[in-house]
Amino acid sequence: MTNSELIESHNLLNEFKTCTQFQYNGKLNIKSSKGRQWAFYYRLGRIVWATGGTHPFRRWRRQMAQYCPDIDLEKIRCRSEDFAIDYWDYNILDILYKRQKIQREQIQAIVENTIAELFFDLAQEVDFASVSCNLSQEVILDMPMSFTSADMSIKHMQDSWAIWSQVGLANVSPNSSPVLRRPEQLQQMVSASVYKNFVNLINGKYTLRELAVKMKQDVMPVSRSLLPYILKGIIELVELPDLPLQVTDGDNSNSRQTRNRIHRIAPLIACVDDSPLVCKTLEDIITSNGLRFTKVQDAIQALPVLIQDKPDLIFLDLIMPVASGYEICTQLRRIPAFANTPVIILTGNDGLLDRVRAKVVGSTDFISKPIVADRVMGVIRKYLPVQANSTVRNTANLEVPN
Repeated sequence: MTNSELIESHNLLNEFKTCTQFQYNGKLNIKSSKGRQWAFYYRLGRIVWATGGTHPFRRWRRQMAQYCPDIDLEKIRCRSEDFAIDYWDYNILDILYKRQKIQREQIQAIVENTIAELFFDLAQEVDFASVSCNLSQEVILDMPMSFTSADMSIKHMQDSWAIWSQVGLANVSPNSSPVLRRPEQLQQMVSASVYKNFVNLINGKYTLRELAVKMKQDVMPVSRSLLPYILKGIIELVELPDLPLQVTDGDNSNSRQTRNRIHRIAPLIACVDDSPLVCKTLEDIITSNGLRFTKVQDAIQALPVLIQDKPDLIFLDLIMPVASGYEICTQLRRIPAFANTPVIILTGNDGLLDRVRAKVVGSTDFISKPIVADRVMGVIRKYLPVQANSTVRNTANLEVPN
């Protein structure tokens, strides 16, 4: 598909499905004839983030307020260059996670809801305007927190858009803001308490989505309840500007110190094994030798966790339910960040066939069960010829509250 080729909605859906089918890694860029743009980031054929559209800052603020209420957004300071990348919003989430300000589950909720919102907005846009799209592998997110099925997102979007249209809201954008234009007429129609709520909330400061969050309701019933007043001209829908995060100007000493701070951390060793005993045994051996440790006991979660944590060496069980060590190793070797990461197979069946097959899928070495400390540390020293605390990583430029 060329960059300028215009496509209809069903062809756009096929583009999403093609990315899934071929396990695409990269970005799907979409642009409407009205000038709006969206970007969907893929990893192994699944959507890991999406951005763009209307009000990216308002959307990010709203999601953070909903799922990370303990974070004071007004205390977050960014530099203008932090917003030069399209996925600035995801980058901030990643920084907050690494600094242990938010949990993985919170990010997963934000990712899923952000993707759902953008799919809905895209559906509304495509219903009234043509779009063009292109694929780009210049940006591939290395550390996804969540892997969302495009097929499920599309089904959810189609259902949501069908209901939105059926209740008469097809021409109403959830990103628009209701403004009370005829308060006298409204006062005659509703009770005093309802009128007070209208005056307080319908003031042109909040979008329909933001109102829904404030009212702890879904945006559809909130919008539908306002529709009669919109049709009578009592309430008017207007467009609001976006609400960017604060930008730190200049280069004060604190921001210089933040940017130049370096942490020395020990190598991270991961274990993917459905056995709690194996994970606990490895953890005791590895942490007692001054190394960091992370475990994954659910094979389905192995790729998202490993991609996020980026371990320096991985112990991988051969036989697990749902996904085997062979399958996980194959997927890991398709990811550039794991092209050279040592992957050590754990197996209770040390047969020649297993060794050959494991080598074919890209494993580095074997360790037979039961786990023995000397063998574990021997293989770590063999493939990670570094001392603890010798790995250097820079902190991010973002200033976040303590």
